[in-house]
Amino acid sequence: MSDPHAFRAIYAAHHAAVCAYFARRAPRDEVEDLAAETFTVAWRKLPRRLEHPLPWLYAVAGKVLANHRRKAARKGALAPDPATGDPAERFTSDRGLATAFAALSDREREAICLVAWEGLSTEDAARAAGCSRATFAVRFSRARAKLAQHLDPPPVTTYAVPERI
Repeated sequence: MSDPHAFRAIYAAHHAAVCAYFARRAPRDEVEDLAAETFTVAWRKLPRRLEHPLPWLYAVAGKVLANHRRKAARKGALAPDPATGDPAERFTSDRGLATAFAALSDREREAICLVAWEGLSTEDAARAAGCSRATFAVRFSRARAKLAQHLDPPPVTTYAVPERI
C-alpha cells in the first residue's frame, strides 16, 4: 500500500479486531506478534480499492496463523490444537459445547467463528474464508447443523418388551 495515511486509518480501525481474532485462536503471548505480521502483509499487499478491509484482514490473519502453526510443528513445538486447545478453552463453563466445537472440522469451526465470534455477515465471512458466498453459506449451514447435532444428540428410542402371558 502506498498511502501511509490510509494504512494508518485501517490499522487504527481494525487492529483491535485482528488482535481479538488471534486471541481466540492462539496463545495470548503470540497475539501481538501475529497481528504485527498480519499488518506487515497488509502494508505490502493491501489492494488499492477495498471497501471493507476487515474481511480481507481476517483472510490474511488466517494464513498467518496457518503458517505460524506449520512453523511450530516443524520445530517440534507443541502448537495448540484448534480442536482441543486454546479456542475450546472459551467454553470452560460448558463442556458439552467445548466437546461439540472440537468435533467440527477446521473449516466448520472457522465458519462458526467468523460469524459468531467475529460478527461477520455471511458475505464478509465468505471473503475472509476465501470462497464464494454460496460456498460459505453451505459450509456455515452444515457447521451449524453438525454443532447442533453434537449439542443435542437424537433421543435414544427404547421399546417396551411385551410381557409373556
